[in-house]
Amino acid sequence: MEKTSPLLQVGLVGYGFAGATFHAPLIGHSGRTAVSAIVSSQAELAAGDWPTARIYTDLAPMLADPGIDCVVIATPNDTHFALAKRVLEAGKHVVVDKPITLTASDARTLAGIASQRKLLLVPFHNRRWDGDFLTVQALQADGRLGRITHFESHFDRFRPEVRQRWRESAASGGGLLYDLGPHLIDQALELFGVPHSVNATVSAYRDGAQADDYVHLQLGYADKQVVLHASALSALEAPRFTLHGTRGSYVKVGLDVQEDQLKAGLRPGQQGWGKNLPGLIRQVGGGLDLRGELETRDGAYQQFYQMLAASIQDGLPAPVSADDAVTVLEMIELARRSAVEGRRLEVFVG
Repeated sequence: MEKTSPLLQVGLVGYGFAGATFHAPLIGHSGRTAVSAIVSSQAELAAGDWPTARIYTDLAPMLADPGIDCVVIATPNDTHFALAKRVLEAGKHVVVDKPITLTASDARTLAGIASQRKLLLVPFHNRRWDGDFLTVQALQADGRLGRITHFESHFDRFRPEVRQRWRESAASGGGLLYDLGPHLIDQALELFGVPHSVNATVSAYRDGAQADDYVHLQLGYADKQVVLHASALSALEAPRFTLHGTRGSYVKVGLDVQEDQLKAGLRPGQQGWGKNLPGLIRQVGGGLDLRGELETRDGAYQQFYQMLAASIQDGLPAPVSADDAVTVLEMIELARRSAVEGRRLEVFVG
């Protein structure tokens, strides 16, 4: 009989939007992890949602809890470094919501501590499991579009009113470059590796904006151009993904559904989970000209926590490496510099 590993016991720090909407439901419904403890100032809310979890108002008792295998940091961006450092120094594995820190230097410091202590430091780059991104990966792998020459990735929303929250405050590491930039950049790096150059516009266009709400990155490669874009003022959204290659093109409109499903209370394993609308594809070559819908693969955020458990319990690779998070932050810093200097910059990372 095959041996079944016990559920990985996870402690969650922070029960705001990220903790309550993303992490807790995914941890609780991955099939390999359990929400064992929560640190939050909203103790009653956390206890009501997760009655079997131990509820703390401070990190110290969670770190002293021998029943916790791994701690997830889902707090404001400017707190990530200090909290993750405490977790690692307490001898526990740690997952940190993106971006794991505000600087590449701090990310390298955390990675060094984790390596020295033989612990996992895992960035929560969950959009590697967007259904449309999984579809794009498959298209690249099977070569149906030939050699990709142009890749465009948009994350557009229409949010003209500036809200009083840390995500829209530059002082707390807010703004779109730190919020959506890690996802856009990480997906591009997964597909194509590190570019040779970056040209960036990072601006704030909304009335009363305190942090950037418009991000436009051009990543230069020897054989293709990659465009990454995020805006808070897109009432009519552009395609989420656009790919052009030597043998065809692919366009997908609409964001992956998993975030909206989690907000609505749907959970992994339930009917309809991760089901996305199809994209459009045209393939040309060999005397053929085929066009039509292409089914979008199912989104699967739960796989992040399934892979995390397999990493800690079974010794398999982490779902996302700490080195990947460092590279993303190096790219963010280069993009900021490019935007300030108004020029394309060569990439030297590592």
